[in-house]
Amino acid sequence: MASSDRSIFDAALAAIDPHEMARKDLRKNLPKRFWKEVTVSEVDGGFAILLDGRPTRTPNQRPVLLSNASHAEKVADEWRKVGEFLDPSEMPLTRIVNSTIEGVKNTMAETAADLAKYAGTDLLCYRATSPTRLVERQMVLWDPPLDWALERHRWRFNLAAGVMHVPQPQETLISISDRAQAITNPFYLAALHVVTTLTGSAILAFALAEGPFSAEDIWTAAHVDEDVQMAIWGQDEEALARRARRFSEFQAAALFLAEQK
Repeated sequence: MASSDRSIFDAALAAIDPHEMARKDLRKNLPKRFWKEVTVSEVDGGFAILLDGRPTRTPNQRPVLLSNASHAEKVADEWRKVGEFLDPSEMPLTRIVNSTIEGVKNTMAETAADLAKYAGTDLLCYRATSPTRLVERQMVLWDPPLDWALERHRWRFNLAAGVMHVPQPQETLISISDRAQAITNPFYLAALHVVTTLTGSAILAFALAEGPFSAEDIWTAAHVDEDVQMAIWGQDEEALARRARRFSEFQAAALFLAEQK
């Protein structure tokens, strides 16, 4: 790979905002695909993704190594599917890998603390009082993860009607923090953090990672308010487009979590 190709590639991954790219035609600013073959190779320390035999690196030139061969193959598939142009917005697995290597790997404690912080204002704890359809859907979709959290971890949460803050039991918050801090796999922690931020719920993130819930279950639970509102007032195409972009990130994170249950 020529150095000029590498610098263009790094700039694309580092500087292009994928959400803005989804809304604008920036194709003319994207680098063209410059490789033919994508392979995965086992090396000391993990599995590398090779473009025409050369290992990929993060935007800051750190080697991309994954500890899980299956995950490496799935990331490699993203590279294989690249068309004429290299569009980072269509490579959510690669973005998670890069952010893990360049960020989470070096800030494990801080990332775990930020994740655990969500439990203090978790989405599932704030219940609607109307309309009846929303109240019922929240109960159907939110109560099972809460019941699982109580049975599995003894995490007990206080529920509130409306949006006024309700404090959570200190023992629950400490236990969640301890659980997050105990994670040693940076890719797992990064994926768990992505799910937490996308759903607004640490409960849903842990339920996906450790519980009997599918990715579809968790994603639907995280958007119950939005779905009910659209059922009543009609679909919001812009909101659905934003949701589709977030869903690609969610699916990528869910993949990293699924094979480690």
